[in-house]
Amino acid sequence: MRGQAGFWDIDERYVRLSEAGDPLEKLNAVVPWEVFRKPLAKALKRSDGAKGGRPPFDTVMMFKIMVLQALYSLSDDQAEFQIQDRLSFMRFLGLGLGDKVPDAKTIWLFREHLTQARAVENLFARFDKHLSKAGYLAMGGQIVDATIVAAPKQRNSDAEKGR
Repeated sequence: MRGQAGFWDIDERYVRLSEAGDPLEKLNAVVPWEVFRKPLAKALKRSDGAKGGRPPFDTVMMFKIMVLQALYSLSDDQAEFQIQDRLSFMRFLGLGLGDKVPDAKTIWLFREHLTQARAVENLFARFDKHLSKAGYLAMGGQIVDATIVAAPKQRNSDAEKGR
């Protein structure tokens, strides 16, 4: 059995993730996430909390979860698990090890409310615009530098070449 984690161990892990080229760290650097706060608030029309109840999760963080789901093809259940499991996901979302992670139902409800407000397409178009402006493309779990993406070369078989 290993010893108890030290105070600086998490920081060392984050440094190693950064050195390995964490794509989510790059994404956080190029997307100004706060620009999504007003459109999210407008679409969700949440109450002021005067009636009580559990405070909702931050809307920008919840939208970032939807981005993770799109990038990594994650279901709501998988998103919940991966957020709890992956340091890179936690750092991307601004969560610490002791912070509460939204469950699958909460993630589903958030997306459902945005869908009903017809806001999802507009939010992702805005997200894509920020990526493009910074010279990146979102492609299945990767943030690709669009300035170095070459078009694939077509290779014809000998039969297609007429040989």
